[in-house]
Amino acid sequence: MTLTDHRDHPDLSDVEKITRTCLYEGYLLWPYRRSALKNAKRWTFGGVFPASCADALGEPDTMTTQVLHEGPLDDLTVRVRFLQVVDRTVTRDGRPVDELTVAGERYLSWQEATEREVVLTGAPARAAVDVPEGTDTEELPGGTARLVRGRRRLTGTVEVTAEPVADGVHRLTVRIANSTPCPVPDPGARHAREATAPYAFVSTHTVLHAGTGRFVSLLDPPAALREHAAACRNQGTWPVLVGTDTGDGRAATVLSSPVTLYDFPRVAPESPGDLFDGTEIDQLLVLSVLSLTEEERAEARACDPRAREILDRCAGLGTEDLMALHGTIREFRAAGPEGER
Repeated sequence: MTLTDHRDHPDLSDVEKITRTCLYEGYLLWPYRRSALKNAKRWTFGGVFPASCADALGEPDTMTTQVLHEGPLDDLTVRVRFLQVVDRTVTRDGRPVDELTVAGERYLSWQEATEREVVLTGAPARAAVDVPEGTDTEELPGGTARLVRGRRRLTGTVEVTAEPVADGVHRLTVRIANSTPCPVPDPGARHAREATAPYAFVSTHTVLHAGTGRFVSLLDPPAALREHAAACRNQGTWPVLVGTDTGDGRAATVLSSPVTLYDFPRVAPESPGDLFDGTEIDQLLVLSVLSLTEEERAEARACDPRAREILDRCAGLGTEDLMALHGTIREFRAAGPEGER
């Protein structure tokens, strides 16, 4: 989904759209097939790995967001969202198989992901992350084949603290830590990171919302707060203002994402839906999907339910839908004097 500059007034759904776009950035890249080389290394954004094995992988075991907040702290809401990697196994007569065709539909063993969220209110605040281990089974037609989705137990903490830095202004810190028990991997193993991903918080994002207070832009802060904004330290994440732009460098909501953005981003209204590559051009991705061979489409459909949705959505686009993705101009600006930029 193409990211565009935003200077009008979105509703809450627009905030949710940009959050979900970033949450699933890189989840599955074109050509959306398990055999594609670019999909051999997944879960590359926003990984918070278990403390016991993060060093061996060269990965972080914490993520830290720092932002400036003006106003009361009791109506503050912090939502930490991440994806949990799920191992999907195709079984036949109770035995795992790499792939299987059932009733004309092909299924491949691979990995999927499910969303998790931890919510805190006020500051200071602290919450535990505790996702139980579990298995879900989906029976396929015929009764002898199944999809078995297994997930590991995840544990950790989310902590919100507030430090006063000026009259009515606090520096908020949101620290996410992963304490999940995890076998220490061989750092030289080819797929060590992928094997450890089911124990990680992947694509980790933080959304901060103030009821009556406001957050201050770190990219373009008010002059009086520039020094305090420059002192904010963010580890593995990039906080920006989202929602309504009032023109004063403040907003009620912040999205802290591992994807580098600008203040007040939005998803292009012409975008036909998730393509999991939000900084690419939708038109090129859609045309690339439509150019897949029948065999490639069959593999993509068998890999992941979200890949299947992409294929079906792209196939259903009409000429007007495709033309809407081509050559959109967001705004015109008056030209200045010669040589002026």
